[in-house]
Amino acid sequence: MRIRRCGVVYLEPRESVRFDLANLLEGGNGVVRDMGWIALAPHTGREHSLDPKECKLFGQLSPQKWVELETFPDESQLALARLVHAGLVVADDPAHAYYLRQDDALRSAHWHPLSALVHGLTRWSETDSVAAMRKGGTETAAELRAQLGPPPPERIAHEMAGESISLPRSNHVDFDRLLRRRTTCRNFDLNRTVPLELTAQLLERVFSAHASVRVTEDTVFLKKSSPSGGGLHPVEAYLLIRDVAGVQPGLYHYDPVAHALRHLPDPVVPLQELMLRAVAAQDWFADAHVMVVMAPRYARNFWKYRQHPKAYRAVLLEAGHLSQTLYLSATEAGLAAYVTCAINETWLDEAFGLDSMNEGALAVCGFGWRAPAMETMELDPLGEVWKS
Repeated sequence: MRIRRCGVVYLEPRESVRFDLANLLEGGNGVVRDMGWIALAPHTGREHSLDPKECKLFGQLSPQKWVELETFPDESQLALARLVHAGLVVADDPAHAYYLRQDDALRSAHWHPLSALVHGLTRWSETDSVAAMRKGGTETAAELRAQLGPPPPERIAHEMAGESISLPRSNHVDFDRLLRRRTTCRNFDLNRTVPLELTAQLLERVFSAHASVRVTEDTVFLKKSSPSGGGLHPVEAYLLIRDVAGVQPGLYHYDPVAHALRHLPDPVVPLQELMLRAVAAQDWFADAHVMVVMAPRYARNFWKYRQHPKAYRAVLLEAGHLSQTLYLSATEAGLAAYVTCAINETWLDEAFGLDSMNEGALAVCGFGWRAPAMETMELDPLGEVWKS
């Protein structure tokens, strides 16, 4: 069996603190600090503890050149086998094909190593964010203040600043009024159905291609309503549709050129359960009539920006542009919307059959009819949505 080191990995010296009764009885303070090495590899999606021997072996392997496992001493082969099992060392053996595929996907997509690390190790799988807030006593703003102390000030006071210049206020037009009505929705009306025409209008305004530029037969750039780094528009829209007139509930992919929904295989769990898991148990978001999973095709963006330190940031900015365009489009249509990055990416990638290193869930938007009563608090200090 041939082996090599994975393409991207970082080693972190990490200190752990534990209580030791024997240390206390011997006259110490009972606090023992242990130092260890943690391997961080984005294609595995998790952390791995290494002992000094494994670190030394790991440092002897090339990320490019294959070597035969049998050329190492027997005791080293055992340590290397553990590294192969963890995915830190990849092998050309079929039994370990998964990590080899993941490592190859990361390499071929031209990720910048640090960006890949952030992307691969900040994904959630089974997170219940609501339970975590309740357990930590940080569910409300008052609880946040009590637990964490005061936040940084809401405005910057420049002690060395010169004279302040008051700026004229503009006369509000329809666009200003639209902006004032843009409020994150946490209360959806389960008794109303969203018309297909409104759904199509939002998808067209936010995600569709309004024009294309064909440089060569296989090199095409699209024009959309939101900016994108290099004009590449890598962010795809995958939909979980719960209640749209004339559309079967289920999973869909939006084709931005054909302006069409492609029906995908049903999830292995009930749709409503998947929607709740998708947004990490934020039940106020799970009731949206439509969820839009923004899933960048990283290989398209990194085709131009290869191993570029700003490429991943450009993708994040694009997702922000798209979510704001969706907010405004929904508000103008009389609907309500939200965006959240507190999502269980692993569940969504599995449901839609996505490879996270090439194309994976980044954030979730939702839209639909706002409920007639506010059961979950919404921030609307202007009183534009919830009239006092």
